[in-house]
Amino acid sequence: MQVVGKDNTIRPCVATIGTFDGVHRGHQFVVQQVVNQARERGLDAVVLTFPNHPLQVLRENFQPQMLTLSDEKQKLLQQTGADRVVLMDFTKELAGMTARDFMQTILKERLNAQVLLMGYDNHFGHDRLSFADCQQCGRTLGIEVIGCEEYHIGESISSTTIRQALLSGDVETANSLLGYPYSLQGEVVQGFQNGRKLGYPTANLQVNPAKLIPENGAYLVKCQLSAANSQLSTFNFQLSTFFGMLNVGTRPTLHNGRQRSIEVHLFDFDGDLYGQTLTLELLHHLRKEQEFDTLEALQQQLSADEAQCRTLLAHA
Repeated sequence: MQVVGKDNTIRPCVATIGTFDGVHRGHQFVVQQVVNQARERGLDAVVLTFPNHPLQVLRENFQPQMLTLSDEKQKLLQQTGADRVVLMDFTKELAGMTARDFMQTILKERLNAQVLLMGYDNHFGHDRLSFADCQQCGRTLGIEVIGCEEYHIGESISSTTIRQALLSGDVETANSLLGYPYSLQGEVVQGFQNGRKLGYPTANLQVNPAKLIPENGAYLVKCQLSAANSQLSTFNFQLSTFFGMLNVGTRPTLHNGRQRSIEVHLFDFDGDLYGQTLTLELLHHLRKEQEFDTLEALQQQLSADEAQCRTLLAHA
């Protein structure tokens, strides 16, 4: 178990538990209630979550498509105002624990939880205790179990809904539900180098296979280079933030095979990015991937994509 927070002392706390994939607006609403309860009671606000997806343990051959990888989720949760973010690997042993055992050994003994915030319709532990049963169990352990208010702000929000939006290319809806731009991060690796032949050199990103990749197509993106990258003297630029256009797909016009690639062309940038780490925030879906009859037609489309991107940025 890893504890990340303002200090490493185990102060009494109000805690909540969840996978929190995406740390979307609904998740943020839950954590805000934890923070509010903690401040009212003079306790710490603690979020307990898992770096791995529980279904990877519960189902054989499950391949997650995560909205947020472990480090991304940890960073987002730290920004919610929680005093501590606790990362605990979801294991078969953990999956087999009863609600009472979990509440006693994890919540009470390790986290010093005095209050547990959970949804009224949630089930807890291997024995899937109801909210009312957890309240009764909590009373015997000295943990007050309280219910989370329902989220009634605008549309219904879930990680599944956000995944569906991204898989259909609807990044605007996904970003609205998340409360921030969906991002992809990866190291720049060797590609086919076809983009530079068309006047649009691209950086080919190698992204963690557990990360959900949106629908094939072209996107307007904001690119962040890591702080370490921006300090490299070999780069001929002063800023570490750029805009550009991202292409996700198999490059059907170029017939490079069926391997999916994630390639970004940065506007007004001149430098070598090989081996560097880029973070791309998806801002707008330009079009779906398509095959063109000629390279000239593809080049014309890329020029039109760039013009559309610059117009969107000018009116942002």
